[in-house]
Amino acid sequence: MNGDWHVYLLRCADDSLYCGITTDVTRRLAQHNGLLPGGARYTRARRPVRLEACRACADRSQALRLEARIKKTPRREKCLLLHTAPLP
Repeated sequence: MNGDWHVYLLRCADDSLYCGITTDVTRRLAQHNGLLPGGARYTRARRPVRLEACRACADRSQALRLEARIKKTPRREKCLLLHTAPLP
């Protein structure tokens, strides 16, 4: 999962969801779990996190648009949207 842009959805230990974009999902997951430096402040207090869903995008712009759309979506629909929505 390296090189291309991806939108990912994490499930945190408190059952909350976190959405982000990256070019390296494996590295970013390790960062969110504290195994590598980096990661979001939000996930630091909610570890461990696990990858719930991931979607490849053609470029950074497309990934940012999909991330914004997911963040505006009600919680119960986020994972489904990531798997089924047409790419912006």
